[in-house]
Amino acid sequence: MEKTIISAEPQPEVPRTGPRHVAVIMDGNGRWAQKRNRPRLLGHRAGARRVREIVEACPDNGVEYLTVFAFSTENWKRTQAEVSGLMMLFRRYIEREANNLLRTGTRVRFIGDRVRLDAKLVSLMDMLEDLTKDNTLVHLTIAINYGGRDEVARATKRLAQDVQSGALNPDEITDETLPRYLDTHVLPDPDLVIRTSGEARISNFLLWQSAYSEYEFIDTLWPDFTRDIFEDVLQRFGTRSRRFGGVTG
Repeated sequence: MEKTIISAEPQPEVPRTGPRHVAVIMDGNGRWAQKRNRPRLLGHRAGARRVREIVEACPDNGVEYLTVFAFSTENWKRTQAEVSGLMMLFRRYIEREANNLLRTGTRVRFIGDRVRLDAKLVSLMDMLEDLTKDNTLVHLTIAINYGGRDEVARATKRLAQDVQSGALNPDEITDETLPRYLDTHVLPDPDLVIRTSGEARISNFLLWQSAYSEYEFIDTLWPDFTRDIFEDVLQRFGTRSRRFGGVTG
């Protein structure tokens, strides 16, 4: 008796409704502490702890890439005490979170200009990138001493050097050329940019990459930005129509 072989019909691909790459301007740490009559650095410590919760929420919500704005090129204008405290906090974060990030399948990258950072911090950043380089569950990018204009300027300088050396033909430069020189050249552009604390500005963050990103400005201070709030924002993203300059039918 011959067996009847039934071939499965190919299933249509389910369209993605949630963002693949989320970028966050983590604002409000200092105000969170001041509201409690505590030092600003206490707010930064609370904000650092919040990062772990949001990273761990990403896989369950289909977020593959998370980029967080930790320290801008303009933040050097803050008091020496606060800047020094932040640098110490970054070192401690790497030392304390390295094993957890490795265990949870998180790959870590850093973007920004490292020249001004102290040697110990840069060494820890290099260590963490190397330690987690084989992880693929979540790609966490931390922006330290980062500014969008500074990034474009540095990328343009490298591009110009390639033109000068003959490695790049000026006639072949398109809008797809510069991104290859940006700090984020291995990352997809962010689908969604979130800013906490009620401020409605982008603060020189991912200027080139966020040309077609959706933005969400929320009043919550970053240390109070829970997993539930994060998931609510992701759900709202799914209701938006992204046309990228075109027109939907």
